[in-house]
Amino acid sequence: MNKSELVKAIAKKAEITNASAQTILEAFVEAVQNTLKKGDKVQLIGFGSFATQKRAGRTGVNPQTKKKIKIAPKTVAKFVPGKELKELVNAGSAKKCKK
Repeated sequence: MNKSELVKAIAKKAEITNASAQTILEAFVEAVQNTLKKGDKVQLIGFGSFATQKRAGRTGVNPQTKKKIKIAPKTVAKFVPGKELKELVNAGSAKKCKK
């Protein structure tokens, strides 16, 4: 599902226009981005959490030249699914495995 398909799905479920759904989705994304930028966490009970995690610097290898390179430390965004989302996704895969 891409962004435009998500906007249409939100509009249909909420019974609002596509333009309103687009505005809501963009507001949500912006709120999550701003929260993560500040180093805070966004927690949606039952769905999951958006947070940042620091990655330490390390030494890597350039696969083309085989030379060692230094990889700088950085902060990355991550999503951790909540219990209900995990169960929902796993219930779908359990049905596929039983066939």
